[in-house]
Amino acid sequence: MPAEVSSKAHGDSTQAARTDAAGAALPAPPEKLSRESVTIIGTLLVATFVVILNETIMNVALQRLMVDLSVNAPTVQWLSTGFMLTMAVVIPTTGFILQRLSTRAVFMLAMGLFSGGTLLAALAPGFEVLLLARVVQAGGTAIMLPLLITTILTLVPISRRGAVMGNVSIAISVAPAMGPTVSGLILEHFSWRFMFVFVLPIALAAFAIGARYLTNIGETEKTRLDALSVLLTVPAFGGLVYGLSQIGGGQVGPGSPAVVALAVGIAAMLVFVLRQLKLQKAEAPLLDLRAFTFRMFTVSVLLLVVAMIALFGAVILLPLYLLEIRGLTSLETGLALLPGGLAMGLLGPVIGRLFDKVGPLPLTLAGSSLMVVALFQFSLLDAKTPVGWIIALHVGLSLGLALVLTPAFTTGLNPLPPHLYSHGSAIMSTLQQVAGAAGTALLVSIYAVVSAASGSIAGMHAAFLTAAVIALAAVVLSAMMRKTAGADQPAPH
Repeated sequence: MPAEVSSKAHGDSTQAARTDAAGAALPAPPEKLSRESVTIIGTLLVATFVVILNETIMNVALQRLMVDLSVNAPTVQWLSTGFMLTMAVVIPTTGFILQRLSTRAVFMLAMGLFSGGTLLAALAPGFEVLLLARVVQAGGTAIMLPLLITTILTLVPISRRGAVMGNVSIAISVAPAMGPTVSGLILEHFSWRFMFVFVLPIALAAFAIGARYLTNIGETEKTRLDALSVLLTVPAFGGLVYGLSQIGGGQVGPGSPAVVALAVGIAAMLVFVLRQLKLQKAEAPLLDLRAFTFRMFTVSVLLLVVAMIALFGAVILLPLYLLEIRGLTSLETGLALLPGGLAMGLLGPVIGRLFDKVGPLPLTLAGSSLMVVALFQFSLLDAKTPVGWIIALHVGLSLGLALVLTPAFTTGLNPLPPHLYSHGSAIMSTLQQVAGAAGTALLVSIYAVVSAASGSIAGMHAAFLTAAVIALAAVVLSAMMRKTAGADQPAPH
């Protein structure tokens, strides 16, 4: 994303921190976003909500697809695995894409791919075309969240970033929570194709609004694309995510595809990192790792990784518990998990405003502590635990995650200079995908191993207890969080 932004869309964000004659920092005046900026961010928020909703809408439909498309379980799982792999490979390239193309061009590319993939999925005559459609959808999805975050960093003064970034949690929290509920309702009454028929009009509306109102917020940069780096993203990020997802599915053993993919992924990742460090000298890395030279960015990324491991593990384990141990239907499971997702998203803007006032430390400490307590309580569930208590615990876990996510995103990205905005958001989004795959692999594997030896409830206890122990790391990292200033501003006293 460009380093310079037109004053019309942006105003002068450097007004947020001026100094008096003695050089002391003056308090930042309240700033109001222009109507143009609100339109741009609002359009991107709606588009991001739709593409993330689509990401989880397939989860409860796999059983139906196995029957309708005459495929087995490992084959149909590729509809999720292929989507995740495409995301893992495309997201690292978004730092380059956001710098090379204009805001409008990137949005049209992302929503064009997503809308085209959604239409193809709705019309797919068989499994192969449906898988291709999911890959095309994923290509558009991968671009949207980094585009949204980079645009917010570019348009919003630092004094208001927390409040605006809080709105992002509506897209990244409510949308995944609604996915299983929406698909459950659709599948009760219609064909699986209507999952895509439902999403398509919303995607096309967002595309049309963007085409009509979205404006470019700066100039593009003539950065060079390093072909070797692009090629390395496939075995590096793709290998890691695929290997972890296969381990999560129980596909593990010496010489198994999961182990081979992980080994290749780790080796390719080392080469990829070395390549980026070399290219930094020529100012042409695909993913600029200099973002990690900012301490709060590094701490925030680690906190997000730990939170994502806990979140994705819970997202997988709780439905397993409700479906297999409690015997709830897919729709009932989706409805049970909906309040937590709604709570996380709807509280996001409130937490964002609190962040602007008090900084990250009290919020992330409270949130990570709440995560530990909720996950530990999940480790005590049995076959007779009231569903109301499970919903209350899930709402508590969701509140804890909300208190962590918005402050971590904003604190980590605030100190970056404008030329690292797109790379910082791409790094965060990429590591979220890898952390999600790692959390799923670890916790599902623990659940499977212990369940085989001692039963499903014991497996659930062990997996959730592991998640609670991992969440303790989030408490330690939260204690290290400090309020950050922008690259052009003095650090707060």
